[in-house]
Amino acid sequence: MRLPGLDLLRAIAIIWVMLFHSYLVGGLGDSLAGVETYGWMGVDLFFVLSGFLIGTQVLRPMAAGQTLDLYGFYRRRAFRILPAFFVVLALYALWTAWRETRGMQPLWQFPTFTFNLLFDRSENYAFSHAWSLCVEEHFYLVFPFAALVMLRKPSVTRFAGLCSVIVLGGMALRAWLWLHYYLPARTADDGTPGLMFLRYIYYPTYSRLDGLVAGVALAACAVYRPAWMERVQRHGNLVLLLGLILLAVSVALFTRRVGFAATVVGYPLLSLALMAVVAAASGGPSLLARMRVPGAAWLAAISYSLYLSHKGVFHLVHETWNGRLQQHGFVLFCVYAMATLAGGALLYYAVERPFLRWRDIRSRLLPRMHAAGEVTG
Repeated sequence: MRLPGLDLLRAIAIIWVMLFHSYLVGGLGDSLAGVETYGWMGVDLFFVLSGFLIGTQVLRPMAAGQTLDLYGFYRRRAFRILPAFFVVLALYALWTAWRETRGMQPLWQFPTFTFNLLFDRSENYAFSHAWSLCVEEHFYLVFPFAALVMLRKPSVTRFAGLCSVIVLGGMALRAWLWLHYYLPARTADDGTPGLMFLRYIYYPTYSRLDGLVAGVALAACAVYRPAWMERVQRHGNLVLLLGLILLAVSVALFTRRVGFAATVVGYPLLSLALMAVVAAASGGPSLLARMRVPGAAWLAAISYSLYLSHKGVFHLVHETWNGRLQQHGFVLFCVYAMATLAGGALLYYAVERPFLRWRDIRSRLLPRMHAAGEVTG
């Protein structure tokens, strides 16, 4: 069952990210520069959504006393993530016109999902948005096993303690990385400061777990303390207002995106704000949970394919048609956005959805095949 509130947030997240990457095609113009500047927060919204949805999938059967089907979990994730990913990776590897920059990190870093840990040169920026997929893949790999260990003796105190350790540890680590890598390079004018920030602070999994932890914490509340979650959802509009206030504070803090305070405190504060928004959207009578926006469910469905392909389509259209397009700013971006929607939809309907359907068919058939084998055996 799809939840319209969460679909709307997923649609907002992908639009936000696309607006951020509009710099590839000239930006949105001065009047909308602020929207473009903070579009990177869409990735953090994706992290909170992923933590909540995957956390619920893993924790719900365990709370019911069932054995966690690790093979089934990883098979579902593989069918969901890998087919479209490898198609886009092939485009980047084989078709240089697709690349938003000529340089690209070594190819092996992408299928091994180590790109975000090894990124080292600012000119090797093609397919750089794969960094967030690396973070999510590491989360998918580790979280089910961590849940199995933690929930042998379920305890709200232990779980809250672990989440606190991860968040506080991330804050301390980012502070140390900022002081030892970014600060010494800050006076350089050759792009080194930005490279240091991306390489050591923004991209690596170990410093970007706040959103995923926030989503998992919300999932744990929904699964193990449903009365708490129902109370939160019942007051969803108030929770949404709180989330928006915290989001506004986060935006103010990130006016200096690479500043020390933003680096250390900004990410957990932003994740807390987005967790409140996701909680308000997850059910109950809140405005966000009940809101039906035409096209939002479709955008949510193709959001992964859009995320993978949008920078390549931006660049391809820019290189092919830029000299013939007379509009500027937001109007021009809308032209690129339409092309990007077409490219993302093509990837979704040609690759992603067929594999998802095949996955679902296999999921229904395998138990029957096993049962038939037991009968005939």
